[in-house]
Amino acid sequence: MLDTLKTLCYLNGVSGFEDEVRDYILQRALPYADSVSTDPMGNLYVFKKGKVVTSQKIMVCAHMDEVGFIVMGITDEGYLRFGCVGGIDRRVLIGKKVFVGENRIPGVIAVKAIHQTTADEEGKVPAVDDLYIDIGCCDKESAEKITFLGDFCSFDNNIVEFGDGWLKAKAIDDRVGCATALKLIESELPCDVTFVFSVQEEIGARGAGVAANRLCPDISLVLEGTTATDLPGIAASKRICTAGKGIVVPFMDGGTVYDKAMYSVITALADEKRITWQTKTRIAGGTDGYSIQRSLAGVHTAAISCAVRNIHSPACVLKISEFEDMYKLSYAFLEKLAEGKQVF
Repeated sequence: MLDTLKTLCYLNGVSGFEDEVRDYILQRALPYADSVSTDPMGNLYVFKKGKVVTSQKIMVCAHMDEVGFIVMGITDEGYLRFGCVGGIDRRVLIGKKVFVGENRIPGVIAVKAIHQTTADEEGKVPAVDDLYIDIGCCDKESAEKITFLGDFCSFDNNIVEFGDGWLKAKAIDDRVGCATALKLIESELPCDVTFVFSVQEEIGARGAGVAANRLCPDISLVLEGTTATDLPGIAASKRICTAGKGIVVPFMDGGTVYDKAMYSVITALADEKRITWQTKTRIAGGTDGYSIQRSLAGVHTAAISCAVRNIHSPACVLKISEFEDMYKLSYAFLEKLAEGKQVF
């Protein structure tokens, strides 16, 4: 599983440009799938039969896209002006290495030198409009030969295991969910499941809404990465969740009040299986559940997440054992659904 997660994090899939990630997932899933399809948005659907057919249609969703950048202009000097795709804190941008486009053109996000800043500018975080991407071109004509307006840019994909079982990479949100879904597809499933690898979650959970309207599921489980805020100086009462303290089962976030019965079943299963878990203690963030839950006449929706430090940055940090627990708890939930006793 860890190798799969690393590969997925290496791939580039900024919202609207998920092709590379989708192609990899499709290639991995095909030998195990009973059917696969896509839609005009770019969502990937993988249906796999299980041991039993439940009375309700089950959808498991993980989003393929990551935050990144889009080229908005090219200066006469050959620098790239850019906009952010998804929620990125501009404090993490200066000096970061990026890759531009499908050919992975290396670049670096830069700003004018400290020697040129005014007294008013010192100590302030520059606006995105004051930053640029240097791709080593001397003029606009040279830059236009290797990129174009509307091209995507992604964070550097350097991946590191460190410390006591931790992983650093870009795009752990939500390649951790994609890797878990792939592992489920490769397993002998307890029941029939349609897996959705969705697009454009980071810019409004757009793909998942289309998928839910297409599939008409009764039950949806969202696999996600979520914001860990266990940093020095942040009071415990203001922390959303803590990396290393267990898998996250939220009852609410910034976009969704999750199904109370599903929440109870999943947390009880975690206790039964001795899987350490926690919940969010502040309302923050959002998932594809936002658009799935309110599609059609409404869908019973829950989420299982991994706590990720430095989310939406090139240095996302995950406790590897919690990624493994995401798979265990997801599988246990599908087993529960296969029993046919719990109808949401």
